[in-house]
Amino acid sequence: MNKVFKQNREEKGGRPGAPFLIELLFREPVSMPDKESMTAAMARHVGTVDCFCHDEKTAGFAALGHVAEFKDGKCPVQLMITGCNAFSADNFDEFLLSQMWDCVDERDHIFEECRYQVVAVDMLAAALPALERANLDMDFLDALAELFPTCEAFYFQNSGKLILGREVREHRIEGAGRFIRFGVNVRFFKVDGTEDMVVDTVGMSTLFLPDLQYHFHGMDPNWVVNHAYNTAAYILENDSPIKDGETIDGITDGAFSRDLQWKCRYEEALIQPVREVLDICMGENASGGRQ
Repeated sequence: MNKVFKQNREEKGGRPGAPFLIELLFREPVSMPDKESMTAAMARHVGTVDCFCHDEKTAGFAALGHVAEFKDGKCPVQLMITGCNAFSADNFDEFLLSQMWDCVDERDHIFEECRYQVVAVDMLAAALPALERANLDMDFLDALAELFPTCEAFYFQNSGKLILGREVREHRIEGAGRFIRFGVNVRFFKVDGTEDMVVDTVGMSTLFLPDLQYHFHGMDPNWVVNHAYNTAAYILENDSPIKDGETIDGITDGAFSRDLQWKCRYEEALIQPVREVLDICMGENASGGRQ
């Protein structure tokens, strides 16, 4: 956890609006559930669906209540699930591993013991409004948790977030908070040789929404992480209402305070991947000479 990393200005961010990709990790191989069971589970969570393909290699469902519109026509969003394949954590570098805060104690065991995966992805969903897509992806996640009860952990590729299977199966989160909980990762870094810290988010760009960034000192980082999650939920719920140069409520004694206003600016991210973020200048706690 004390590994020193260097900024990598060559690492580009994921394409905004990219497919939302989930890897389900297993200790033992799993079979594709039968067509009837899958269709019923998808319908319970997603709504009316059409299963347009099903075998041991692939299952595909058209979410008929979620229609993507394009210049040359429209069609339902597709939700795809692959059959079981081998999994290896060898491609996860130390930088990525360092930000898996949701299962720090279990992470190594998961990657040592889980040798199989099922991959799930949405297709054409980038054309949906942000909140509709967020809710659809989380409904899809709930269906996957029901269909694959032996899943040990869910890895969300868009954000680098790893969450235990039981936490996904047992959650009671509703509304926009679901996507923020599972689809957005709030990262934390200390700037080597200084008292400065950076908190930022990864995953909002999947919905064409801005990720957040805080460069600061002299404040409990847990307060800032909480601020980031709540601000991300506000942005999702209200279709990115914060404009360049506007302010939002800051933190006083760990709680949001209208008496303290922090200025927001769109800037290039300090920490890879390179992308535009909404930088939140924390007043007297801000680092980097910003005002």
